[in-house]
Amino acid sequence: MPISLADLVSKLPSDETWGPPTTTDALVDGVPYAPYSKGDKLGRMADWTTEGKDREGRGGRQQYNRNWKDQQVYGAGTSSLFAVQVAEDESSFSVVDNTRASTKTRGFGRGGATFMRGRGRGGRDARGGRGTFQRVGGRGGQQQNYYDQRGGRGGRGRRFGGWKDYDKPQRNRDSSVNIKPDWTMLEEIDFNRLAKLNLETSTGEDIESYGFLYYYDRLYDRPPVKNTERKLNVVDRAAYNVTTSQDPIIHELAEKDEATIFATDNILSMLMCAPRSIYSWDIVITRSGNKIFLDKRDGSSLDMVSVNENAADAPLEASEGNKDTLNFPGALALEATFINHNFVNQTVIESDTAKYEMPHENPFYNPSEETEALASKAYKYRRFDLSLEKDEDPLHLIVRTELDAVVKNNISGEDQLLVIKALNEFDHKAQGSGGALDWRSKLTSQRGAVVATEMKNNSCKLARWTVQSILARADVMKVGFVSRANPKSNDRHVILGVMGYDPRKFAEQMNLNLNNGWGIVRTIIDMVRGMKDGKYVLVKDPNKSLLRLYEVPAGTFEEEEEGALGAVEEGGEDGE
Repeated sequence: MPISLADLVSKLPSDETWGPPTTTDALVDGVPYAPYSKGDKLGRMADWTTEGKDREGRGGRQQYNRNWKDQQVYGAGTSSLFAVQVAEDESSFSVVDNTRASTKTRGFGRGGATFMRGRGRGGRDARGGRGTFQRVGGRGGQQQNYYDQRGGRGGRGRRFGGWKDYDKPQRNRDSSVNIKPDWTMLEEIDFNRLAKLNLETSTGEDIESYGFLYYYDRLYDRPPVKNTERKLNVVDRAAYNVTTSQDPIIHELAEKDEATIFATDNILSMLMCAPRSIYSWDIVITRSGNKIFLDKRDGSSLDMVSVNENAADAPLEASEGNKDTLNFPGALALEATFINHNFVNQTVIESDTAKYEMPHENPFYNPSEETEALASKAYKYRRFDLSLEKDEDPLHLIVRTELDAVVKNNISGEDQLLVIKALNEFDHKAQGSGGALDWRSKLTSQRGAVVATEMKNNSCKLARWTVQSILARADVMKVGFVSRANPKSNDRHVILGVMGYDPRKFAEQMNLNLNNGWGIVRTIIDMVRGMKDGKYVLVKDPNKSLLRLYEVPAGTFEEEEEGALGAVEEGGEDGE
């Protein structure tokens, strides 16, 4: 019998809702039911392999299952519906694996972890291991967290950097110069501002050339034969590092009005690489009329060669708890300076008949007063244009650059000018080594890794050397690798190898932007040009990434130099 529309309407509920009646009963045919979304992730119903979030496993299972620890499980959104109230006496319950872990593993090497490299004893559970890529170092020590660490005999699990160093106190280093009360601070420049500067300039032009160069000994380019390392000898030769204002050639060029700004490559490279520097340094700036001279003090830190300045865990001072007197920053710098001086003199072939003569003789050498022979050194005075389009008058800079040797090109036979420098290794297991590889075993097989580590630990030093080579327009920069004959003695060294680089390509590898360096130089010069005639000091803050420009009295450092000379003279009289 057909149902009329009126009967259907009369059977509708009287309230405003419609559809099936709602109920609070969460049962479907007597079975508890938890609603879930189709977007919920289905995880593990039960995992008996993990050890829980609140327990740090020794064997690393928690690390193995780290991708699952926070993953959603089935019904995670409504898990409170069927949450079981665990009794307090069961709160410490966990599955315990009582099986004894075997220390024997099948891998490459004698015992220890698989994929083993290096030498020495492994960690606590590996007796003769060579460590995995995440090394277990020292004599059964803790884990070492920097890459490619050797599991050598020394060390107790050194960490160079890492998230656990967030609370390490900041070092308080001393300033390179004593800031006196009568100095007036004029400017404070942050490194972030310096990094944004840019100024394009030409490759420069040669003005004058002085000195001579010996030819480089190519035997040092060959890898050393095993157990026949070349010793670094002490070669006493007369070498000069005269500051800008005491250079007679620069005085002549200034009188001829050849340029406005005068500097040496040692000083200019430090200014151009300022954002990479960590240690404190200072430059004395003198303005006299329209001339500006960039000078260094006697005994300045600019004359020293730093070691691992940019390492994450740089060498510590004695005040910071370092008891190893051989590896103080000052002692390492003195050692590196000594190595560089002797390395240059040893790697050239001294011959009066075969040498590269410059148009003029060495301007600093006086044969009647000097007892030592003259070192192989050439000085090229080069001019660079730092002018801008808005400048009414051109702004030129003359810099005294240095070259160390010359070598014949194997193909063309032309003479190539060289700059020779030396990196030194003190102890790759000591504090402050910066995670360096063992040069004796890795320099030949992993040369790229060794150089990359040095680029990281000595970024400022290598950048300065590269800038000096480019300023001098050297064809090749030779970098020697010198190590201690005994890590516990800093007076005997061996030469492990020498590498040659094109300075411009090497700058690209280091991400070194010369235009940024020229922008820094132009910015500092513009500040001084806007001030009155006088003497100024640019100081790098020892603990912060910023520069400060001070105005100082005219005779500030001259009194110190006279006092030092007087003390020397008095000492000589007492000795007589």
